[in-house]
Amino acid sequence: MNHNHPRTQAIALPHGGVESSLATNKVIRNTYLLLSLTLAFAALTAGVSAVLKLPHPGILLTFGGYFGLLLAVHKLQNSGWGIIAVFALTGFMGYTLGPIISRYLGLPNGGEIVMQALGATAVIFVGLSAYALTTRKDFSFMGGFLSVGILLAFIAGLATIFLEIPVLSLTISAVFVLLMSGLILYETSSIIHGGETNYVLATVTLFVSIFNLFTSLLQLFGFMNGDD
Repeated sequence: MNHNHPRTQAIALPHGGVESSLATNKVIRNTYLLLSLTLAFAALTAGVSAVLKLPHPGILLTFGGYFGLLLAVHKLQNSGWGIIAVFALTGFMGYTLGPIISRYLGLPNGGEIVMQALGATAVIFVGLSAYALTTRKDFSFMGGFLSVGILLAFIAGLATIFLEIPVLSLTISAVFVLLMSGLILYETSSIIHGGETNYVLATVTLFVSIFNLFTSLLQLFGFMNGDD
C-alpha cells in the first residue's frame, strides 16, 4: 500500500515581474525556517504516534484530513492563521507516518531501513536545493510535466491500494522519488526567480515533497531488504 500524499495544488508558473534579491532571499529564509520547524513538529507527532502505537487513520480519513487542511492553508495563506494551518497539516501528516514507521521498526532490520530512507531523503533534498540555489537555473519549464505526472502517479497509487500488485506499487514509489525530486528543483527555482512569493505555500510544497520522498524511499529500501 502506497501512503503517498500527492501535491494536488496547481503548480503556478513564475510571474513576469522580477523580485528584488532582498525580497527573494527573505522568502527563502522564511521558507527554510518554517520548513525546519514543521519537519521537527512532524517528527514529534510521528514519534508520539509510533510510541503510543496509534492506529493508522485509514485511507478515507487520511485523504479527508490532508485535503481539508491543505484547503485551509490556501485560504489562510496571507494571515497568521496560515502558519497555524501549516502546523496542523504537517502535524497530521506526521501522525499518519507514525504507524508506517512502527511497522518497519517491527521488522528484524527495520531500524536500518528507516535510517537509510531518512538519510537518502536528506541527501537528495539538500543536494537538489543546493544545486538550484547555487546555479540559479530556471526550472519553470517542468511545471506542466510535474502537474500531469503527479496527478497520474496519484491515480495509479490509488489503483495499487485496491489491486495490491507489489511490482506496480514499487514502480509508483520509484516514479514518486523522481517526481518529488523534480518538484524540489522546481519550487526552489520558483522562489529564486520570484514565481513563488508566499513562504507558507512554498513550505507546504517542499514539506509534501520531502514527505513523499521519504515514504517512497522507505518502501523501496524495505523491498530491497526483503521485508516489504
